[in-house]
Amino acid sequence: MAKVRGAIVVDQERCKGCGICVVACPTGVIQLAKQVNGKGYNYAVMDKPEACIGCANCGQVCPDSVISVYRVKI
Repeated sequence: MAKVRGAIVVDQERCKGCGICVVACPTGVIQLAKQVNGKGYNYAVMDKPEACIGCANCGQVCPDSVISVYRVKI
């Protein structure tokens, strides 16, 4: 069986930094950036991309639907 690695893409300008995705991530991959976007919010970023399993919890709980989740076979 092939291993699967996940990846997320966050629309940084639309993210309002609510942090719900950070709590929903079972592997602790997502953190809020120290930088801010154009609206002044700390947006979500992948802090540990190698740990992402592509579960899509973050994308499901995001109230603004700014997170896209991808799975790649390795």
